[in-house]
Amino acid sequence: MVERTFAWLNQFRRLRVRYEKRTLAAITMSFAALTSALVVRQGAGMAWGHIALPPVLFFNTLVLLASSVTLEFARRRIASYARGIESQMAVPMRWLVITLVLGLLFVAGQYMAWLRLKSEGLYLATNPNSSFFYVFTGVHPAHVLGGLLGLVYVISKLHRSVLRRSTFAAAAQYWHFMDILWLYLLFLLWTKI
Repeated sequence: MVERTFAWLNQFRRLRVRYEKRTLAAITMSFAALTSALVVRQGAGMAWGHIALPPVLFFNTLVLLASSVTLEFARRRIASYARGIESQMAVPMRWLVITLVLGLLFVAGQYMAWLRLKSEGLYLATNPNSSFFYVFTGVHPAHVLGGLLGLVYVISKLHRSVLRRSTFAAAAQYWHFMDILWLYLLFLLWTKI
């Protein structure tokens, strides 16, 4: 009976790892498709003019990278707490909350970038490059919001002292993936839009 239970748990863990990898692969393919559409549309050449990126995007990049650093601080503190080296749960919790706040600041910064373009008379339907700008800077923060929900879940599990290492690892992997994806998108926006 016990052996069957462990076999089932191991099978579930393998399935969850495959699901996590498929999720990241699906997100990658979505952005690859959008990148391909951008390159093809830009190659058509009609009505394509470059726009100046709102400076807040560069600040947002620093904010998002800082959130990965704070998440890694949380990872180390959680490991110390789990091994009994650190007695207080408040320290890793604090780093997770800082990560959450930085993530929200990033999303708010993306909205500020939209407001900046709007003040310059550039809307979603103004021209193809502004359309791509809005799509890329809208879809990515939507995925970041998903990562923020994952962080809230991790925080709630840690608060109840039932956080599993695999749960935190999945949330951290997703969060760092969003960072890498943003760096790619920023480079793409800077060179193509």
